[in-house]
Amino acid sequence: MSKPVTDLIHHAYVPPAGFAAPQPGVFKASTVIFPNVAALRARNWKNKDGYTYGLHGTPTTFTLEERIATLEGGKHCSLAPSGLAAIANVAMALLKTGDEVLIPDNAYGPNKALADVELRAWGITHQIYDPMNPADLQARIGPNTKLVWLEAPGSVTMEFPDLPELARICRAAGVTSALDNTWGAGLAFCAFDFGDGSGVDLSVHALTKYPSGGGDVLMGSIVTRDDALHLKIKLTHMRVGFGIGANDAEALLRSLPSLALRYRAHDVAARELAQWLQSRPEVAQLLHPAFDGSPGHRHWRALCGQQDAAAGLFSVIFQERYTPAQVDAFCDALTLFKLGYSWGGPVSLVVPYEVPAMRSARLGSWTQKGTLVRFSVGLEAVEDLRADLERALAVLQ
Repeated sequence: MSKPVTDLIHHAYVPPAGFAAPQPGVFKASTVIFPNVAALRARNWKNKDGYTYGLHGTPTTFTLEERIATLEGGKHCSLAPSGLAAIANVAMALLKTGDEVLIPDNAYGPNKALADVELRAWGITHQIYDPMNPADLQARIGPNTKLVWLEAPGSVTMEFPDLPELARICRAAGVTSALDNTWGAGLAFCAFDFGDGSGVDLSVHALTKYPSGGGDVLMGSIVTRDDALHLKIKLTHMRVGFGIGANDAEALLRSLPSLALRYRAHDVAARELAQWLQSRPEVAQLLHPAFDGSPGHRHWRALCGQQDAAAGLFSVIFQERYTPAQVDAFCDALTLFKLGYSWGGPVSLVVPYEVPAMRSARLGSWTQKGTLVRFSVGLEAVEDLRADLERALAVLQ
């Protein structure tokens, strides 16, 4: 009676080679089978010349890594369970007790929280710098500074820094620079070549956003052109046991071919709605890098003007006469724009923020009055989204 059961597990059939289709196969594995002991002992998980264990890669994840590296203009890619996990992977790989990391004041909030709690507990110090003032970064780099984070544009407030200058300062000081390139998505500019010979050492990307495009996958990536730097990232990646699911990798591989089309559609729709909101009497200021008057617009134009790319994200500051409660009521009145974090998916999203609590009072980098609301424009018809906004603005009257 046991033989049929055993045959179900150890069946001799092997499908013929040569199958090809538009999408790569999905390989799910923790255990990887070796043909013999010699192969088990000889195979090296540090490169892609074979397979050793599910956490170290499968044909599916190797394929996704290579495509993300190409998208970003890099050479190597490591995949993490989320964008924040990718940020943590970089910190754990490159920093030790006594080291210091510098973070822009408008960085993704959890990156700052990671430095303030976990890294601090490990004896790693950090400073917050003004990303719109390269001299401030220059002045803060010291002998213990081992990592500088860059972000473009800034989280929520959308300031676009002088990335080439910030990268040059880091390189001149011999400090590793890492860019949160989620907004650019590998399309707005190349993080490793800003066109003037400068570039960052690492590009971290929340694939959760535009590469996924569905609002249903959590994943991050770390891309570099440097072999030694990649090995540091990969060794830490192995030791902390980061891995991604095969079905999540499949979802990303299916979405990547349409990335550029979706990114452009988000961008075009966002600019149309941003321009309309900018003309409204309820709005005091538009924060969108592609618009003149938004902080850092000239830096965006210099870096992204040729591609004319600006994603589908923007913020507005409402006139000071509207209370935070009134602005909350505006957000609640929206029906197509849903209340929710993240961005880059098909559904438009909106979130009001208390910006002063997110910024360093010491730097004084946020002095604007009025409540800020961030919009992520999805793939709905622009005229429907505009009508939704107009109906919700009526509650302010």
